[in-house]
Amino acid sequence: MSSSKPGLLIVISGPSGVGKDTVIKRLLELDPNLRYSVSYTTRAPRPGEVDGVNYHFVSREEFERLIREGAFLEFATYDANLYGTPIAELDKVRADGHDIVLKIDVQGAEQVRKRAPDALRIFLAPPSMDELVRRRTERHSESARDQAARQIIAKDEMALAPHFDHVVVNDDLERAVQEVLAIIRRARERHT
Repeated sequence: MSSSKPGLLIVISGPSGVGKDTVIKRLLELDPNLRYSVSYTTRAPRPGEVDGVNYHFVSREEFERLIREGAFLEFATYDANLYGTPIAELDKVRADGHDIVLKIDVQGAEQVRKRAPDALRIFLAPPSMDELVRRRTERHSESARDQAARQIIAKDEMALAPHFDHVVVNDDLERAVQEVLAIIRRARERHT
Protein backbone atom coordinates (compact mmCIF):
# COMPACT_ATOMS: atom_id res chain seq x y z
CA MET A 1 0.00 0.00 0.00
CA SER A 2 1.28 3.43 -0.89
CA SER A 3 1.98 5.49 2.21
CA SER A 4 0.48 8.56 0.50
CA LYS A 5 -2.92 6.87 0.21
CA PRO A 6 -5.00 6.88 3.42
CA GLY A 7 -6.14 3.56 4.82
CA LEU A 8 -9.61 2.15 4.29
CA LEU A 9 -12.53 3.04 6.53
CA ILE A 10 -14.33 -0.24 7.25
CA VAL A 11 -17.73 -0.31 8.94
CA ILE A 12 -18.92 -3.53 10.55
CA SER A 13 -22.52 -3.38 11.67
CA GLY A 14 -25.34 -5.71 12.57
CA PRO A 15 -27.75 -6.46 15.38
CA SER A 16 -26.67 -6.80 19.01
CA GLY A 17 -25.43 -10.33 19.69
CA VAL A 18 -24.51 -11.17 16.09
CA GLY A 19 -20.80 -11.48 16.98
CA LYS A 20 -19.33 -8.18 15.80
CA ASP A 21 -16.76 -8.05 18.63
CA THR A 22 -15.65 -11.65 18.08
CA VAL A 23 -15.33 -11.23 14.30
CA ILE A 24 -13.39 -7.97 14.70
CA LYS A 25 -11.07 -9.53 17.29
CA ARG A 26 -10.20 -12.33 14.82
CA LEU A 27 -9.74 -9.86 11.94
CA LEU A 28 -7.26 -7.87 14.04
CA GLU A 29 -5.36 -11.08 14.86
CA LEU A 30 -5.18 -12.12 11.20
CA ASP A 31 -4.45 -8.80 9.44
CA PRO A 32 -1.59 -6.66 10.81
CA ASN A 33 -2.71 -3.59 8.81
CA LEU A 34 -6.08 -3.38 10.56
CA ARG A 35 -6.72 -1.12 13.53
CA TYR A 36 -9.85 -0.82 15.69
CA SER A 37 -11.67 2.42 16.35
CA VAL A 38 -12.70 2.69 20.00
CA SER A 39 -16.12 4.36 20.17
CA TYR A 40 -17.46 6.61 22.90
CA THR A 41 -20.58 5.58 24.82
CA THR A 42 -22.72 6.72 27.71
CA ARG A 43 -23.74 3.17 28.66
CA ALA A 44 -22.25 1.48 31.70
CA PRO A 45 -19.43 -1.03 31.09
CA ARG A 46 -20.43 -4.69 30.91
CA PRO A 47 -18.48 -7.17 33.03
CA GLY A 48 -14.93 -7.48 31.68
CA GLU A 49 -15.06 -4.36 29.50
CA VAL A 50 -12.16 -1.93 29.87
CA ASP A 51 -12.37 1.84 29.38
CA GLY A 52 -10.28 2.90 26.39
CA VAL A 53 -10.15 -0.66 25.02
CA ASN A 54 -13.76 -1.69 24.45
CA TYR A 55 -15.22 1.83 24.59
CA HIS A 56 -14.46 5.24 26.00
CA PHE A 57 -17.11 5.31 28.75
CA VAL A 58 -18.24 8.91 29.36
CA SER A 59 -21.10 10.76 30.98
CA ARG A 60 -24.00 12.04 28.88
CA GLU A 61 -22.79 15.60 29.59
CA GLU A 62 -19.30 14.82 28.26
CA PHE A 63 -20.75 13.10 25.20
CA GLU A 64 -23.01 16.07 24.45
CA ARG A 65 -20.02 18.41 24.77
CA LEU A 66 -18.13 16.30 22.20
CA ILE A 67 -21.14 16.48 19.85
CA ARG A 68 -21.16 20.28 20.12
CA GLU A 69 -17.43 20.34 19.32
CA GLY A 70 -17.98 18.22 16.19
CA ALA A 71 -15.76 15.42 17.49
CA PHE A 72 -17.75 12.53 15.96
CA LEU A 73 -17.93 11.15 12.43
CA GLU A 74 -21.25 9.66 13.50
CA PHE A 75 -23.22 9.28 16.68
CA ALA A 76 -26.47 7.58 17.52
CA THR A 77 -28.81 6.71 20.34
CA TYR A 78 -29.24 2.99 20.84
CA ASP A 79 -31.49 1.67 23.60
CA ALA A 80 -31.36 5.07 25.43
CA ASN A 81 -27.53 5.27 25.36
CA LEU A 82 -25.35 7.41 23.10
CA TYR A 83 -22.56 5.96 20.93
CA GLY A 84 -20.12 7.87 18.72
CA THR A 85 -17.05 7.44 16.50
CA PRO A 86 -14.24 9.97 17.11
CA ILE A 87 -12.99 11.66 13.92
CA ALA A 88 -9.47 12.53 15.18
CA GLU A 89 -8.54 8.89 15.84
CA LEU A 90 -9.81 7.78 12.41
CA ASP A 91 -7.90 10.49 10.60
CA LYS A 92 -4.63 9.70 12.38
CA VAL A 93 -4.80 5.94 11.81
CA ARG A 94 -5.80 6.31 8.14
CA ALA A 95 -3.10 8.95 7.52
CA ASP A 96 -0.55 6.40 8.81
CA GLY A 97 -1.73 4.05 6.02
CA HIS A 98 -3.61 1.61 8.25
CA ASP A 99 -7.14 0.42 7.60
CA ILE A 100 -9.49 1.12 10.49
CA VAL A 101 -12.49 -0.97 11.53
CA LEU A 102 -15.52 0.69 13.09
CA LYS A 103 -18.10 -1.32 15.00
CA ILE A 104 -21.26 0.76 14.81
CA ASP A 105 -24.99 0.33 14.78
CA VAL A 106 -27.09 0.53 11.64
CA GLN A 107 -28.17 4.17 12.12
CA GLY A 108 -24.54 5.19 12.64
CA ALA A 109 -23.54 3.26 9.51
CA GLU A 110 -26.04 5.32 7.51
CA GLN A 111 -24.45 8.54 8.80
CA VAL A 112 -21.03 7.23 7.76
CA ARG A 113 -22.35 6.41 4.27
CA LYS A 114 -23.44 10.04 3.90
CA ARG A 115 -20.31 11.62 5.40
CA ALA A 116 -17.69 9.14 4.12
CA PRO A 117 -19.11 7.57 0.94
CA ASP A 118 -15.82 5.72 0.34
CA ALA A 119 -16.32 3.62 3.51
CA LEU A 120 -16.58 -0.14 3.07
CA ARG A 121 -19.82 -1.15 4.83
CA ILE A 122 -20.27 -4.77 5.92
CA PHE A 123 -23.41 -6.06 7.65
CA LEU A 124 -23.04 -9.14 9.89
CA ALA A 125 -26.26 -11.11 9.94
CA PRO A 126 -27.26 -13.97 12.24
CA PRO A 127 -28.21 -17.33 10.73
CA SER A 128 -31.69 -16.73 12.26
CA MET A 129 -33.44 -14.44 14.71
CA ASP A 130 -33.78 -17.38 17.15
CA GLU A 131 -30.00 -17.85 17.09
CA LEU A 132 -29.54 -14.14 17.78
CA VAL A 133 -31.72 -14.39 20.90
CA ARG A 134 -29.80 -17.50 22.04
CA ARG A 135 -26.43 -15.73 21.67
CA ARG A 136 -27.54 -12.65 23.58
CA THR A 137 -29.02 -14.81 26.34
CA GLU A 138 -25.76 -16.78 26.66
CA ARG A 139 -23.62 -13.71 27.22
CA HIS A 140 -25.62 -12.85 30.40
CA SER A 141 -24.87 -9.15 30.07
CA GLU A 142 -28.37 -7.73 29.64
CA SER A 143 -31.53 -7.62 31.70
CA ALA A 144 -34.72 -9.19 30.34
CA ARG A 145 -36.01 -5.67 29.55
CA ASP A 146 -32.81 -4.84 27.62
CA GLN A 147 -33.01 -8.14 25.73
CA ALA A 148 -36.60 -7.49 24.68
CA ALA A 149 -35.76 -3.95 23.54
CA ARG A 150 -32.73 -5.16 21.59
CA GLN A 151 -34.81 -7.85 19.86
CA ILE A 152 -37.24 -5.22 18.56
CA ILE A 153 -34.31 -3.08 17.39
CA ALA A 154 -32.69 -6.12 15.74
CA LYS A 155 -35.75 -6.76 13.56
CA ASP A 156 -35.61 -3.18 12.27
CA GLU A 157 -31.85 -3.45 11.70
CA MET A 158 -32.18 -6.68 9.71
CA ALA A 159 -34.52 -4.90 7.29
CA LEU A 160 -31.68 -2.46 6.47
CA ALA A 161 -29.08 -5.13 5.62
CA PRO A 162 -29.58 -4.66 1.84
CA HIS A 163 -28.37 -1.03 2.18
CA PHE A 164 -24.83 -2.27 2.95
CA ASP A 165 -22.07 -3.05 0.44
CA HIS A 166 -21.85 -6.64 1.70
CA VAL A 167 -23.88 -8.93 3.95
CA VAL A 168 -22.02 -11.75 5.71
CA VAL A 169 -23.94 -14.39 7.68
CA ASN A 170 -22.14 -15.26 10.91
CA ASP A 171 -23.17 -18.91 11.01
CA ASP A 172 -19.62 -20.17 11.56
CA LEU A 173 -17.07 -17.79 13.06
CA GLU A 174 -13.99 -18.77 11.05
CA ARG A 175 -15.91 -18.96 7.77
CA ALA A 176 -17.47 -15.53 8.40
CA VAL A 177 -14.09 -14.03 9.36
CA GLN A 178 -12.48 -15.38 6.17
CA GLU A 179 -15.34 -13.95 4.08
CA VAL A 180 -14.97 -10.51 5.69
CA LEU A 181 -11.18 -10.65 5.29
CA ALA A 182 -11.57 -11.47 1.57
CA ILE A 183 -13.94 -8.49 1.16
CA ILE A 184 -11.42 -6.19 2.87
CA ARG A 185 -8.52 -7.48 0.78
CA ARG A 186 -10.44 -6.97 -2.49
CA ALA A 187 -11.32 -3.42 -1.40
CA ARG A 188 -7.68 -2.79 -0.49
CA GLU A 189 -6.53 -3.92 -3.95
CA ARG A 190 -9.00 -1.53 -5.61
CA HIS A 191 -7.96 1.27 -3.23
CA THR A 192 -4.23 1.19 -4.00
